Formats: sequence, structure tokens, C-alpha cells
Amino acid sequence: MTVTDPRPDAAPAHPTTRAEAATTAATTEAAAQLVHRPGRWVDGWNPENATQWAREGKAIASRNLRWSIFAEFLGFVVWQLWSVVVVSLPAAGFTLSTGEIFWLISMPSLVGATLRIPYTFMVPRFGGRNWTIVSAALLLIPSIGLAVAVSNPATPFGVLLVIAALAGFGGGNFASSMANITYFYPAAQKGYALGLNAAGGNLGASVAQFVVPIVITVGAAATLNLPLAGLIWVPLILVAMVGAYFRMDNLSNAKSDITASLAALKEPHLWVMAVLYIGTFGSFIGFAGVFPKLLADTFPDFTGIAIGSATVTLAFMGALVGSLARPYGGKLADRFGGTVITMGAFTVMGLGILSVILTLPMQNFAVFLACFLVLFAAAGIGNGSTYRMIPTIFTLRANGGIGAQRKAAAALGLISAIGAYGGFFIPQLLGFSKTTFGSYTPALGWFALAYVAFLATTASVYLTLSKKSGTRI
Repeated sequence: MTVTDPRPDAAPAHPTTRAEAATTAATTEAAAQLVHRPGRWVDGWNPENATQWAREGKAIASRNLRWSIFAEFLGFVVWQLWSVVVVSLPAAGFTLSTGEIFWLISMPSLVGATLRIPYTFMVPRFGGRNWTIVSAALLLIPSIGLAVAVSNPATPFGVLLVIAALAGFGGGNFASSMANITYFYPAAQKGYALGLNAAGGNLGASVAQFVVPIVITVGAAATLNLPLAGLIWVPLILVAMVGAYFRMDNLSNAKSDITASLAALKEPHLWVMAVLYIGTFGSFIGFAGVFPKLLADTFPDFTGIAIGSATVTLAFMGALVGSLARPYGGKLADRFGGTVITMGAFTVMGLGILSVILTLPMQNFAVFLACFLVLFAAAGIGNGSTYRMIPTIFTLRANGGIGAQRKAAAALGLISAIGAYGGFFIPQLLGFSKTTFGSYTPALGWFALAYVAFLATTASVYLTLSKKSGTRI
């Protein structure tokens, strides 16, 4: 039967116009429907579908983001525990060489950086909710292991090193957490969501360095309650596991893109950006890990600020400043281009290191701290700006299209893994400098030269590419 418009002056309607409209509406409605299966699996997820997103997608994504941030935050806490604890080991009766102490500081970063690569593929394999439960549960091993190991000064160095290596589980969490959240948000909101996720995780390093020194000295009198450094996080880890079990979801359409990863590995710019990310994020996580030791060695008489029976050290300020600065690096890169901001970051980082070298003879704690905080702030800004450069570079190289997006997404995960190795190299070079030359100054000089090399690389490669392409990178 033909459907006609009741208006006398209306043009004749096509017989199937309204039927087609009804079919289209039904198809759109069906596409917006989510199917929830046992085990908190969700089928039909499509954050780009405005109807689905407004109806329930946004609420689901926000809930998963909150628990993801909490779990990743604890991952960074565990990742940085040994950087705090090693400073107190001599006072607790442990006899360790300078080289051994720096191995305990750097080993978590070595393992964590390596784990970031396989962790990236765990979400598509097991589901974001399921893997968050597992990855959080793995944090119990280094937390409890640390408590047991540091309770006895006779614990062999080899055992301490293995437990420190297990703290690398916390470093791997970043990759799986970021990969998981990527699937939940539409393209227009991915940057905001991933920025929150990254910043929330990075703050874990600062919180660990602030809380642990207080906890181990509260009511300790002449001794230290070192086991509490690990045990205090156990209840929070259990909360993260329970929260992920009841409140997070697995997306059935989250698929690993091995093809894009292999293609990204063949792209020369992946390796250039990975080197630059070692300079920015590697500096942040490397200096964050070693900063408590640097402060303790350079100013041994300054143990911290006493608050009652507790002692608050100021080492946490470096990681805090770097974490808070990171989002601004992305914003500045959006406005002025990532290349310019990254070059500025390396310039300031180099000047910060030179300032440390020049002012060390003054033995002024405030000046030393201020110089390093400038370095941390610049490293944080550089983290955001280098990360912002990657999608633009891969889009240019692929002349747009879905291939560019897939390769850029894969490159982000690989570059974040490679950059984390800076957390291993920086403590190792500082330890080598201290044991070989009796001073940290040579290593600081090497870092200053490295920042000059990073600056030159950024300028020669990406300023040139910007001019050739006519695109602000």
C-alpha cells in the first residue's frame, strides 16, 4: 500500500520512503544496542555511535577509566618502592655497595620496560577487566616480597635483586592500562582520557616517595619499620582487584593489531621518536627513581622535615612536578607544535643539569632542589609533547587513512616501552660515575651532552620534516 501525505499541496511520496526511514531507524537502534554477557563481557561496543555513547557508553567508559587509573596508580607505586627503600637499607643493618644499591634502583625499570611490550597485547587476549584483576594481583608479589626481604638484614643481595625485579610488574601495568582505555573512548576524547590515565599513574611515583618515608618512621624510635613500605599497599591492591572484578568490563571487539605493530617497527621514525622519548619520559622515571638516593648522598645531614615522630623527605617533589607538568606538554604541543615544545624541553633540561653541576660546590640544598625541579618540569612537558608528535608524524608518512591510525596506535605502545628503559640507564650511569670517579658530576655532564644530542636530533629531523610537508609537527 502506498503511503501518501495528507497535505493537499504535498508532492507525491515515494512508496517506500517511510518504510526505508523506518528500516534505517531500526538499523541505527540495533547498532546502538549493547549486549552484556556473563563475565562482564560487552558485545557491540562502538563509542563513535552517538546514540550508544549517550545512552550508556559514556557512563561505562567513565567507570572503567576510574578503576583503570586506580590500578595503574598502584602499579607506579610498586614500581618505585625500591627507589625509596634503598636509602634506608644501611640504617636497617644492610651492608651493600654503591653499585648494588643502584642495581636495586634500576632493576624495576629494566623489567618494567620489557614487560610493557607483552602487556600491550594482554587486553585483547584476556579482556581489559580480566587483565586488570590479574595485573593488580601480580603487584602483591613484590609488595609482600619486599616486606619479607627487608625484615632481615641477612637477606642476600641476590634475593633483594630478584624481588626488586618483580617490582617491574608495576611498570608493565601502564601499557595494558593505556591499551585498554583506548578501546573505550571515541577518537575525539581519547587524548583526554589517556592523559588522565597517564597522569594518574605517574602520580603513583610521587605518592610512594612521599608516603613510604613517613610510614616507616612513624613510631619507629631508633629503628625503622621497613616491612611497612610494602605491606601498606596490600589492602589497596585488594581493593583494586575487587573493584575491577565488579565494576570493570571486557570488550569483545578489542583486538590486537600485530600487523600494525610489525609495520610500525619498520618505520624509521618509530626509532627516532623512541630515542627522544628515552630523553623525556626516560629522564622523568630515571631521575624520579634515583632522586631520593641523590639527595641522601649529596646532603647527608638533611634527612627531611620532622612532623611529630614521622619524617617527610622532599624527594617526592620531583616526581610530583613531572607528573603535573605532563598534561601541559600536550596542550602546548597542540597550540605551538610538538617539535618546538620538545626542543624547548630539552633545552631547559640541559640548562637544569648544567645548573646542578655549577651550583654543587655551593652545597646549597634549596638551589640543588630547585635546579632538579626545573629538570623534572621540563621532562614532564617533554613527555606530553613527544607523545603528541607521534600521530602527526605517522599520518604524514602514510598520507592519512586508517593505516596511519593503526600504525600510530601501535607506535605509541612500542615507544612507551622503549622510553621506559631510561629508568634503567640513568641510575646505572650515576652508579658507575660514583663508583669510578667518586662523584656524580661526570654522569651529570654526560646527561647534559645527551640533551644537546636530543635537541639537535629533534631540530634536524622534525623541523626539516615540518618545512617540507607544510604541516606543524
